[in-house]
Amino acid sequence: MNHNIFEPSENLSSLIKCYWTLESSKENIPKKNIIVPDGHIKIIFHYRDLFKQYDKKSKTFSSPRSFVVGQLTQPIELLRTGDVGMFFVIFQPNGFLPFSNIPIKELENRTISLEEIFEDDGINIEEKILNAKTTEERIDIIELFLTNRLSDKHNIDFILKSTIETIIKTSGQLSVTDLSIEMNINKRKLERTFLSNIGLNPKQLLKIIKLKNTLKFMSNTKNNSLTSIAYENEYYDQSHFNKIFKEFTGLTPKEFYGDELELSLIFDN
Repeated sequence: MNHNIFEPSENLSSLIKCYWTLESSKENIPKKNIIVPDGHIKIIFHYRDLFKQYDKKSKTFSSPRSFVVGQLTQPIELLRTGDVGMFFVIFQPNGFLPFSNIPIKELENRTISLEEIFEDDGINIEEKILNAKTTEERIDIIELFLTNRLSDKHNIDFILKSTIETIIKTSGQLSVTDLSIEMNINKRKLERTFLSNIGLNPKQLLKIIKLKNTLKFMSNTKNNSLTSIAYENEYYDQSHFNKIFKEFTGLTPKEFYGDELELSLIFDN
């Protein structure tokens, strides 16, 4: 599996975290892949073979060539069908809001075609991205598209931005109460702001960021016991760790510990 990360231009960096490319031949990628929640809405373009996605009844359906993945609070299971070629636009936790014609909360745990989000413009941008020959060309195309869709008076909510940065800086190791005190924001106002701008409530984002950092820790310390991992990442105990882990990955740490770990982190940098 070959993946690369590219930074956005400065004028979009407050909204876009990064661009990702992922390429692999079918024999070099696990048959079944798990994508776990990571706190980021994404646009994904398939320029090679498609993936199939599992529904809640473990039946598969083909993913579209391009689509938006809303905020996840549960895992998505994918099955590759051939050679992989994917281009990702990874938004900051609150970065997709200026571009969406659908309330952010309504995107939760959904994959939505670009046509539904952007109408005819979605069809056109898909065609341009899929016909592009290089990653640099794809980045130029998507940045022009997104820049043109921003209003001239788009304002950054600096309090929200600072709150997100605090969550990431502390690896999600805060309670909602601690966070509201730290940022001097009423808890109810904090929740309303998160739901309308990010699509997750503060507690969900805290748990997701904490688990994401735990997965990175696990990938670098595979000789550690799961109990040790739980305590070193400040879970109450092994049972609590197992519960949170299964909530967001659909598996226990022991089940997840093997071959599926690598692809679950493809959206991180």
